[in-house]
Amino acid sequence: MDLITLEALQTFPKQLAAHYAAIPTGFKHWAPPSWEGIPSEHFTAIEQICHVRDIEIDGYQIRFARTVSEANPTLPGLDSEGLAKARSYETADAAKVLEAFAEARLATLAFLVSRPPEELKRPAFFEGYGHTSLRGLVHYLCSHDQQHLAGMQWLLGQITDLVLREHK
Repeated sequence: MDLITLEALQTFPKQLAAHYAAIPTGFKHWAPPSWEGIPSEHFTAIEQICHVRDIEIDGYQIRFARTVSEANPTLPGLDSEGLAKARSYETADAAKVLEAFAEARLATLAFLVSRPPEELKRPAFFEGYGHTSLRGLVHYLCSHDQQHLAGMQWLLGQITDLVLREHK
């Protein structure tokens, strides 16, 4: 696996926590009047971090394991909105969510760096993405991380605009 991708995966938990901390306290559960333009799922700040945790554990960790243990598995996407409702994201404890995510990411990285190079070529079919490999899945995870940092920045932009309008 290339070093830049592994470094991005390794540093992401701290980046996510810092982005979440940048959201003003009164806006952790705030939803904008329109989600137009958000580069991630339509989730509030607390829901964003819960989603990232669950995609790591219930999505990518399982996808990676299946890709190395099964012959060309079909890997389903997850119902993000369904998970948010079923797991009551809006009532989550952010500190616990971020801690669970950081621990899960360490486990993901340990799994990935322990793979022999030939396993990175193992094929899979990822619903919504098409034919891929273990290496491709790693890049999709990294891309997903970046989408959620962008989503948090988008929320910060919306909050800033709202606060400026209210103080005119």
